[in-house]
Amino acid sequence: MDTPRIIGFAAFSGTGKTTLVEKLVRKLKAQGLRVAVIKHDAHDFEIDHEGKDSWRFAHAGADMTVVSSPKKTAVIEQRPRTLYDNIAMVHDVDLILVEGYKQEKLPQIGICRKATGKGLPYPPEHYLAVVTDDETLQGVPMFGLDDIDGICQFVLDQAQPLANLK
Repeated sequence: MDTPRIIGFAAFSGTGKTTLVEKLVRKLKAQGLRVAVIKHDAHDFEIDHEGKDSWRFAHAGADMTVVSSPKKTAVIEQRPRTLYDNIAMVHDVDLILVEGYKQEKLPQIGICRKATGKGLPYPPEHYLAVVTDDETLQGVPMFGLDDIDGICQFVLDQAQPLANLK
C-alpha cells in the first residue's frame, strides 16, 4: 500500500471487537503489512502502575511521560485526545484499524453476536459490512464471526486512504 488506509470496527462492549481485531492483525502481519491499532476505551484505563517510574512522574504532576526501551516506546498524556489526534501520531504503517469510536465518521465494519442480545449500534446500512452470527440481518455484506480470511480481504479492499477522512 502506498498511503496509509483506515477502517474501523464498531460494536457494543463485550461483542468481540478486540478478539476480531487481534485475529486480523495477525493475518495482516503474516501478509507483510505494517499495522497500527487505535482503541477507544470508554473507561479510565491504567497503563502505568503504582510505584513504577511513569506512575511516579504522573503523580508528581507531569503532563506527559515518555518511556522508551530498545524494543518499544509508550507515551502517556494526562489529557483526552480525539481520534484525529491519535491518527496524527501514527506513522510508517500500511493500515490503521480503529476499535471503537463508533460515533466517528470513518468507514466501519459493525459487529454483533446474538448471545449478547445487544444488536448493532446503528442499522446495518450504516456499515460497510457486518460481522455477525445473526442470519436475519441484511442490507450490506455479511461475514461470519470466524471468517477471518473473508473479513481480512474485505478490509484490504475497503479501507480508505487517510486523506479521504475529513
